[in-house]
Amino acid sequence: MAGIPGPDDSLDLHAALGALVGKTPEYAEGTMNLLLSHMLDAAAIADVMWERYLAPSTRRLLDETAGGQGRGRGLFIWLCGMHDYGKATPAFQHRWPREAEAVRAAGLRWHEPTAGRFAWHHGRAGGYLLQRLLSAAGWPEEHIDWVWPLVAGHHGFFSVESALKPDRKARGQLEGDERWAEVRLTLVQRLSGELGLGALTAPAPAVVPTRAVQLQLSGLIVMTDWIASGAGFRGIDALADVSFQGARQRAAAAWEKLGLQGGWGELPEPPPDAFAKRFGCEPRPSQELAMETARQMAAPGLMVIEAPMGEGKTRAALMAAEILAAKFGADGVFVGMPEWSTDDPMFGKVREWVSRIDGKLADRVALLHGKRTFNKEWSALLSEPRGVRLAAVGECDEDERHGEQASDDPHGSGGGGPVARVPAEWFFGYARGLLCPFVVGPVDQLLYATTRTKFVMLRMAGLVGKVVVLDEVHATDVYTSQFLLEGLRWFGQAGVPVVLLSATLPAPQRQALVDAYLAGALGCEEFTADDLRHPQGYPSATVVWNAPDGTGHRSGVSVCDSWRTDRPVDVVLLPEAVPEGGADPEEHRAADTAADAAVADLLGEELTHGGCALVIRNTVERAQALCTVLRERFGDQVVLLHEQLPLGTRADRTAECLHRLAPWPTGTAAVRPQMIVVATQVAEQAFDVDVDVLITDMAPIDALLQRMGRLHRGDRMHRPGRLARPRVIVTGWAPGSALPGRDGTDADPLGRGAPRFPARSQALYGRHLLLHTAALVFTAAGQSGGWSLPGDIPALVAAGYGGDDEVPEAWRDDTDAARRQEEAERRERIGNASHHLLTRRGDREATTLADLHYVAVPPVKGDAGMTALVRDGDPGAEAVLVIHDGARYLTLSGSALAEDGAVPDNDLIDEVLADTVKLPATCSSEAAVELSVLPGWVGHERLKYRRALVLGADRTASVSGRRLRYDPVLGIIDEGAVTAESSGSAVVRG
Repeated sequence: MAGIPGPDDSLDLHAALGALVGKTPEYAEGTMNLLLSHMLDAAAIADVMWERYLAPSTRRLLDETAGGQGRGRGLFIWLCGMHDYGKATPAFQHRWPREAEAVRAAGLRWHEPTAGRFAWHHGRAGGYLLQRLLSAAGWPEEHIDWVWPLVAGHHGFFSVESALKPDRKARGQLEGDERWAEVRLTLVQRLSGELGLGALTAPAPAVVPTRAVQLQLSGLIVMTDWIASGAGFRGIDALADVSFQGARQRAAAAWEKLGLQGGWGELPEPPPDAFAKRFGCEPRPSQELAMETARQMAAPGLMVIEAPMGEGKTRAALMAAEILAAKFGADGVFVGMPEWSTDDPMFGKVREWVSRIDGKLADRVALLHGKRTFNKEWSALLSEPRGVRLAAVGECDEDERHGEQASDDPHGSGGGGPVARVPAEWFFGYARGLLCPFVVGPVDQLLYATTRTKFVMLRMAGLVGKVVVLDEVHATDVYTSQFLLEGLRWFGQAGVPVVLLSATLPAPQRQALVDAYLAGALGCEEFTADDLRHPQGYPSATVVWNAPDGTGHRSGVSVCDSWRTDRPVDVVLLPEAVPEGGADPEEHRAADTAADAAVADLLGEELTHGGCALVIRNTVERAQALCTVLRERFGDQVVLLHEQLPLGTRADRTAECLHRLAPWPTGTAAVRPQMIVVATQVAEQAFDVDVDVLITDMAPIDALLQRMGRLHRGDRMHRPGRLARPRVIVTGWAPGSALPGRDGTDADPLGRGAPRFPARSQALYGRHLLLHTAALVFTAAGQSGGWSLPGDIPALVAAGYGGDDEVPEAWRDDTDAARRQEEAERRERIGNASHHLLTRRGDREATTLADLHYVAVPPVKGDAGMTALVRDGDPGAEAVLVIHDGARYLTLSGSALAEDGAVPDNDLIDEVLADTVKLPATCSSEAAVELSVLPGWVGHERLKYRRALVLGADRTASVSGRRLRYDPVLGIIDEGAVTAESSGSAVVRG
């Protein structure tokens, strides 16, 4: 029978090692790379990473796992080298006919038809065969159990153990006979010998690490494999030329070529005057509190900093992170913000902070969101794009592409050459951005690391070993918070220091955050910190950690005075007509028109003597309609900000607002600008402006207070006399019965039936929370002095998220019904999120990574696909707006493109991409299916994934049966369903 050794066959072990394929010529710069050579290349990269990249905390954990100081290095490089052990099988080697002849000539055999009929991925093969190898070598079963998933899962998925076995119908032809076993043993012995480890028992661990550490280690193994599969590793096909010394030289050269770097390494504890050195001013009491609390923590843990808007929480968090990193060996930070537009100002702050620690560190800070090309600071730091970018990325297998889109950044990062002032380009490939030493990005980047997706271990490896800082942590809804809590469990188990910031954190949410972190730290399925004391003052710092002596957890709460004294904020009511649900469209339009006119009239009065105002609407449609009315009266003084503006326009307008409305005097006279900003929730958080008067739609109390954080933020401003006292005017609601007068004095809204809210506001926030807030707002409006801020913030948030006792009796039935609906929706949303969480309920006390991907999340593409996993509801679609005038394509500003849409000049690329827009919520994410990439964009590195919405000469198009129009001021407008009369010019091209 073919493939069975005959009596004259003999096995030549040396020849076999010199024939086994690790990388084919196509993936090894033209020369086949022997399996032993590739395994040593990966081990050598690991050796370089140990010296130049791994966090001190990671090295200590690996030393502990390996059984003593200095032993972790050997275990780490051995595990990285063993990743492709499963390639030493007929299942893999038979696939390369030319190279397979040399394998056969060495005395190894298989039955070709059988081996070719059945698939056995080399990752699963490696996990299966490693179990046998380590068992025969005398490794304890508990260590075999956690090590084999690292090899089996290095292509992105952790399967169940039963899935490792080869198909029985293959009759042993996939793993081979005893000769193959002998060759595999020799291969591992040679690997171990080259690494200086001696016998196979030498790298055996002494302690089973936590599952979180295993996940980090798995990600680092993938990282070494990907780097060793990229540029700089030309194949070696002669066994005599293979050595670890040579691999080490290749690895060091590749590391330098890619420009890879770690963070600050061993960071000394900041001196007492560090705050002044970092920020050029003395710390405020809340900042002193955060630093002192961090110094008192005996182990890595969770810190929750709560302080008013404008208090300086960012600086407090960065200094706390520096202290925690020095104490516990973290090598960098991840700073997560609510959404991408708030990342941009934070990017500059983090760069300045780390540069004050060490001037070289600023160039290692990454801005990690797909729109970063529109950040002027980021773009200015880029060098010319490198032609070797994609080649340097590397592939980890010949028969599958792990990368999808190499980078969401159209520029790339410019590489690690001497000109680049951003992290190495390698970090911006698929799933690796968090591996940068210092990262600023939307919190979604962290949430992605808690999903059951392919290569999730790379994302988690980028977070473990850092200090994690999350701003505006209250902003997560019930669905998204499930992913945040999942992340905190993993961070608690891995010993990751976490700093959470909020101005308006409800007590139940604080409790849930603490419980999740401690559940991970204590290794429990669930945990409730019954002894947690909630702050009785404001600002405050709450900390928890797991005691290093094994005696359980510790917690503490400290409070201090705010640097700013309390001041009264007047609350004024501005009701509007909200038609009943069955009202006809004309009635709705009339009500909207009247509401916009009322706001315009009020602003005319408020700004009689100058000043600046912020109006926040809950939906884009309301913001666009109001802007139209206001610009008719106030002209160019009105600036509109919302999610449906082209990215370039939104970035420019945001920068203008941040500059003109900065919360400190910008000139000697410090005269307030004549300006009205109309915005949606994009101005709710991390929007560092100061306005004289605020008009806002009704929203949950924490969101409302966040909006009020933009009001009278600076103390040294000269304001018009009428606006000298801060005032918030709340609209977006109607009383439960007849309308009162505009000032709210004709009737007491608390004594009427429950108020009504616009349908989209109610759909966005839920009626129950809006009713709670309305009760607080109406009460404040009926009192002299309104609210005293910031002192009242904790009590207001507690009341807004507490029981229904404070809701008026007249609203009780309505409130009860709204609460029941909210609870049902909450249960449903938690259940929906559980389908994507990294760990399923009941498995949180598991000790290994086996079966982690028990049901993998279907593949997703790009940030939009990942966001759909961690954000509830339809994320919508994005498209690049271009105009077709009947003869050619144009950008929105009128620059001409080629007939097929091709960009004739690279200088126009940024202009094209700046016209990317998010389509209205009325167009589902499926609308993207109707759009296509323009012919001239196919194959273009920066445009090939960008779908175009082609507008006619009248700047209209139809998508999903909706007629869309682009307006330079308002952005994309949904003009309603396409009708026979309107369909003539409303077409989708491309």
